[in-house]
Amino acid sequence: MLKKLLKYDLHNAFKVVGVFYLLAIFFGILTRIFFSFDNSFILNIIGQICSGVTISMFFNIIINNLMRLWVNFRNNFYGDESYLTHTLPVTKKTLYLSKMLAALITLFTSICVIGITLFIAYYGKENIELVKNLLMPLASVYDSTVVGIIIAFIFVCFLELLNMLESGYVGIVLGHRMNNSKLGFSILFGFITYLCTQIVAVLGVFIAALFNKDIMNLFYTTTALDVPVIKFCIYLAVIIYGLNIIMLYFINNKLFG
Repeated sequence: MLKKLLKYDLHNAFKVVGVFYLLAIFFGILTRIFFSFDNSFILNIIGQICSGVTISMFFNIIINNLMRLWVNFRNNFYGDESYLTHTLPVTKKTLYLSKMLAALITLFTSICVIGITLFIAYYGKENIELVKNLLMPLASVYDSTVVGIIIAFIFVCFLELLNMLESGYVGIVLGHRMNNSKLGFSILFGFITYLCTQIVAVLGVFIAALFNKDIMNLFYTTTALDVPVIKFCIYLAVIIYGLNIIMLYFINNKLFG
């Protein structure tokens, strides 16, 4: 049954976000084509326009991915489709698990499509060297590689998106317990939940700082930190975000149940 639920949730998400995938790749291809004409001012201008549209598609993909997941969650459990959803012979935990698996798959797919589009539109020796020159100093500071920095950035962004998504789910569940203005309360509770997760992250770093004076300097000075301290803070932030996501998962299961 979980497989059927997941298939349904993925279909609902991809039928909207998929349009932006195609648009992003389409304008990425146009960007590559028009930028290949080095001696034409007009074609270069068109290429710049296509490039701008391509980049805007990246934001549209992420925003619409999150919005579609929230809308589907609300419609399935509290909208016109809720009667059918709640009559299915499955537990609410299974229903919520399907939503989370769909979120993981679609968000991962969105990031992959953005990566593929970037490759199509901008891959070239000059751009690769530009990225290396921009990130090499940062990689040196963190005792890492350019690829490592990029992977770490993508991973942190992925965790942040999941954190935002689950905060929105909490908001929807709590908002629909109100008698009036359910949508408004859903947005309010979701925003408050997201703020709470950020406070938890800061508190986690502060607690660690109580046992390490170098980390405490983050709160009282602007002095540059040693590489080991910076790496520890990054690892700690990733762990805290991961725990936040797990905590929100169980909170939603409890509230939803």
